[in-house]
Amino acid sequence: MAVSPAMAGHGKSKPEKKGILLVAFGTSVPEARPAFDNIDAKVKAAFPDVEVRWAYTSHIIRTKVAKETGEELPSPAEALAKMMADGFTHVAVQSLHTIPGQEYHGLVETAHAFATMPKGMKRILVGYPLLSTSADMAEVADAIIATLPKERKADEAVVLMGHGTHHPADVYYAALQYYLSKRDPNVFVGTVEGHPTLDDVIAGLKAKDLKTAYLVPFMSVAGDHARNDMAGDEPDSWKSVLTEQGFKPIPVLRGTAEVDPIVDIWIEHLKGAFSHFE
Repeated sequence: MAVSPAMAGHGKSKPEKKGILLVAFGTSVPEARPAFDNIDAKVKAAFPDVEVRWAYTSHIIRTKVAKETGEELPSPAEALAKMMADGFTHVAVQSLHTIPGQEYHGLVETAHAFATMPKGMKRILVGYPLLSTSADMAEVADAIIATLPKERKADEAVVLMGHGTHHPADVYYAALQYYLSKRDPNVFVGTVEGHPTLDDVIAGLKAKDLKTAYLVPFMSVAGDHARNDMAGDEPDSWKSVLTEQGFKPIPVLRGTAEVDPIVDIWIEHLKGAFSHFE
């Protein structure tokens, strides 16, 4: 079962009302928001008769957006509380995170808490994040290879920037590198805060004598990390470091949520969760 279940059967019987809650880390970069719009549109097309709502796990992002724009973005707990108050009986919560790390496990804990409330919702199911199973790894690798920059030549590298984490789920990035290497040995995975590191990527580029490298975010949106840590002009950005090392970096500001074959994998996970309500 491609979900993390949380179930409750409390309270009097009431009419079924099914809903979907999409949960992302979030972004404070307006230019990155169309990536979420793309997911929203595709989910609504896949579930035309189901109400879709959103929540964001990052407190920092929610606070920053509220301060800068006045928009109040709900946390998963706030969104679920509102859905419960609005009479939803079954909610499929879809994680839009990349790996099953700290943010994802916190989301599962929140869902379990709501599912066990007296007179709460009848059932809550949490769909897996993007990378969860070996099958996901293969599908994501295929989707990445199929949507590489069209102008990229065979003797040019592609470097994917993942976020990385101190959570044990950091190993998913190295696992993805394994799947990608079998499909295209000139595609590399690096992370900002985990492993593989940028140093690992540079070693790989030098070993293959690759001079040009397309830099592509492996994050749902091309937000702050992509625009500053990857493509920024600061001395410690990936673009600057690679340039200093003699490479020609070409940044591509495109989040994975803008890539339909990758979004389709999240939607399959959501369908897996939602199917248990039928």
